[in-house]
Amino acid sequence: MSDAKRNLSGLWHGQFSYPRTFQPEFFTATLLDQAGSLSGSITDKVTDPTHATGVFLAHVRGQHVGADVHFSKQYESAARPHRVRYTGQVNADGTEISGTWQIDGSWSGPFLMVRTQPSQEVSVQRYETLDV
Repeated sequence: MSDAKRNLSGLWHGQFSYPRTFQPEFFTATLLDQAGSLSGSITDKVTDPTHATGVFLAHVRGQHVGADVHFSKQYESAARPHRVRYTGQVNADGTEISGTWQIDGSWSGPFLMVRTQPSQEVSVQRYETLDV
């Protein structure tokens, strides 16, 4: 995997599935990758129609080494006070992360994240005018 594909910074859309007969939930993740250290946020779209806002916000902290990815998601809401741990692998072209999520002592299931656009480095140039 090239260095550009190895950097996981960017916008990701994903889905995590529950065990049993519960419907999967969808999320959007914004990740910042600084030399393998991951941070960012996740917004879960709630499938339960009784939830007032329809979304849950969470903070992300983790890391990746090569294709191995590990991060935790901590919700801001008292309705979801638990931490969720994600373990997965990045595909060869850096556009998907798949693996399993787990709530300690509770549930676990599969997840998949797809990057909307691979991270691209942007160069900024400063132009100065000279008075002659």
